[in-house]
Amino acid sequence: MSEARDTRPDGDGDRDGAAAREAPKPRRRRWVRRCALGLALVVLAPLLAAAVALRLNYTGDPADGTRTRGKDAIWLGHAWVDGRRTDADVTALARRLGATGIRDLYVHAGPLEHDGTLPASAYPKAAWLIGAVHRAAPGIRVQAWLGDKLATESPDGMRLAEQDTRAAVVRSTRQILAAGFDGAHFDLEPLHSGDQNYLDLLDALHQVTRAHGVPLSVAAHQIDPLPALHSVAGTLAGHPKWWSQSYFGRVARRVDQIAVMSYDTSTPLESLYGGYVAQQTSLALEVTPDSTDLLMGLPFYRENNFDHWAHAETVPAAVRGVRLGLSRTDTHRANFGVALYVDFAAREADWRAYERDWVR
Repeated sequence: MSEARDTRPDGDGDRDGAAAREAPKPRRRRWVRRCALGLALVVLAPLLAAAVALRLNYTGDPADGTRTRGKDAIWLGHAWVDGRRTDADVTALARRLGATGIRDLYVHAGPLEHDGTLPASAYPKAAWLIGAVHRAAPGIRVQAWLGDKLATESPDGMRLAEQDTRAAVVRSTRQILAAGFDGAHFDLEPLHSGDQNYLDLLDALHQVTRAHGVPLSVAAHQIDPLPALHSVAGTLAGHPKWWSQSYFGRVARRVDQIAVMSYDTSTPLESLYGGYVAQQTSLALEVTPDSTDLLMGLPFYRENNFDHWAHAETVPAAVRGVRLGLSRTDTHRANFGVALYVDFAAREADWRAYERDWVR
């Protein structure tokens, strides 16, 4: 055998054999490339289609009159009730609010404990703030902003399934209304679409706020931009993020005011974000009763991460999206506004954009 191999001149036989063995490789490479291209198209085509749809949703001109109805709101940080703010701050705030359509202040008075209780030590200067705002800005309502992390995606957090916890939240609400707040605003996250325990809690809370003659308000998750997207996200990532439109409507019918957290959308371009807000506005309008105030959130803060790109999620884009959605769905709706998140991160440019594009 060895002698036969030695008789091949210059090893040509080896090269011919290697070439024969490697001949199929180009075909395999072409097959791999085609599969990769096909997979990329399967993944990218829906994303491209969604991007085009959002961009088209951002086109056109808002209808005349799609401006503030004087029912806007702003989230205020904990510094307003823990002693860090002064009378001078309230005076400056009242001066700022005078040129806007803001009627409600959501003042962070929590957070709630995981068992639903609320220590009075969490809001020691609430009485001072409420009195100071009422004197400096008559007609402005000071609502207590209460929230907590829910144990829906981790073992740590509030468990709405426990009746004792829900009962404690109701008692905490009576407690803050007794302290003089003009309403109760709840932000419980992450709250999964379809949660019946949350609806039961809202029913109980509304009885309390109605008896006191003050509004019950909630911060709401975004609505499925595609049917059942929350189910897909929940299955693939364990974080549904969105609510179904139907569930959003069920929540809206149980409260006096619902504020959509229409930010942290992961959209990379200003036009796509504005188109997304336009869609969210339309979806929310379709299922929110006329008697409920519907507010769309504006991003008064700057972050750069996967959820929020500051160059894309801007106040001008959000306001234009809100006006487009309002124009297409319910132009003359009276109980409608925007909610500004959040005072301590706001820049002067954010205020100017809100006043220029929405108030005037």
